[in-house]
Amino acid sequence: MNAIHLIAKALSALPPDGSIRNQSMQEDSRRAVRGRDCILSTDPPYYDNIAYADLSDFFFVWLRRSLRSVFPDLFATIATPKAEELVATPYRQGDHAKAASFFLSGMEQALRRIAEQSRPSLPVTIYYAFKQAETKQETGVASTGWETFLAALIRSGFSITGTWPMRTELSNRMVGMGTNALASSIVLVCRRRPAEAAVAGRMEFLDALKEELPPALLELQKAGIAPVDLAQAAIGPGMGVFSRYRSVNHVYGKPLTVREALGHLNEVLDQTLTEQEGDFDGDTRWAVAWFTQYHFDEGEFGDAETLSKAKNTSVAGLVEAGILRSGGGRVRLLRPEELPEDWDPRKDRRLTVWEIVHHLIRVLETDGEMGAARLLRTIRGKREVARLLAHRLYAVCDRQERAAEARAYNALVGSWSEIVRLAMDDRGETRALFEGR
Repeated sequence: MNAIHLIAKALSALPPDGSIRNQSMQEDSRRAVRGRDCILSTDPPYYDNIAYADLSDFFFVWLRRSLRSVFPDLFATIATPKAEELVATPYRQGDHAKAASFFLSGMEQALRRIAEQSRPSLPVTIYYAFKQAETKQETGVASTGWETFLAALIRSGFSITGTWPMRTELSNRMVGMGTNALASSIVLVCRRRPAEAAVAGRMEFLDALKEELPPALLELQKAGIAPVDLAQAAIGPGMGVFSRYRSVNHVYGKPLTVREALGHLNEVLDQTLTEQEGDFDGDTRWAVAWFTQYHFDEGEFGDAETLSKAKNTSVAGLVEAGILRSGGGRVRLLRPEELPEDWDPRKDRRLTVWEIVHHLIRVLETDGEMGAARLLRTIRGKREVARLLAHRLYAVCDRQERAAEARAYNALVGSWSEIVRLAMDDRGETRALFEGR
């Protein structure tokens, strides 16, 4: 019944006078003819994530019994057709290499077809929700799905001109339960690459990437993109730089691969997040460095004291700041649930960004977004930096596969816009919030 209500809701939004003409067809996307000057938006298969045809058979056998007389052509076969399905399935193609080749060539044909039929004055939008950090390679983390899809996209003649993260995934879907699965689909905005596009060297590409990615990343963070989606969203501006060139070549002439480009993109992404630490106070910079190695576990006092000198602080000062416990030659960062419930940032004589983030996490988990909004209302001058710190700590946890801790930081950033809205609505402090006072 829930599905029926959702369908009815969509139908009720359509014009009642029949002014919009619709036609539904089942065709092979590699050969379909739609006519020129189309506005195209598509959600392609995600490499090997889902064998859609196999999954459809679960429903097909029952639908065939009840609807074969109504749609004889659609239900002429005993099961769903599978040979032409554009997914990388080794058990159909023979092995993993053949499956990858089948997907790459087929996706390139389909995207080239889309490029030929798209309207030049308007972009093509392509939804993609494949998680980038899929496997660990010798050269770092890589994703065969993203790599193969982007290679097909670029080889088909498209360049990426933008990225729109869209919150399309339900938190209660089975793949998202208890995991750091994507909360959004990433919409790649594409246009046909000009025939006169230049050829660039690897260093030219890296210089452009280092110049253009940091401000684009900051805009994505300001827009409220969840940390779990940040690496995906960064593919847009990063691969936009790569795909604007006809080719990017090493000094010895060999073209840079998509995998190598994604590797450089992730390096610049990590570097940018690290450089954002320059806005943190000394106590917070110490806490980030300690957290990266120990998280909330104990470490040696001597190591903590040595690190504190490099960060222009002291262990005693960190204890005074209320973020560290020290005793018996050991130190440990306090967990959010260990922080005092009566904390008032207006009376804190050594206020740190680290405290702000972890108190917000504590209150968000106990009192929800309204409670976090009440706390945010009492904080002045460090709100934007606090959000950047949550992004940074999520990246640390995600890289070290600490899912439980990562979820807390992701939840805070994911709720940030609503927390700010509630804080503004309750006190009418719109001006103060935007000015960061």
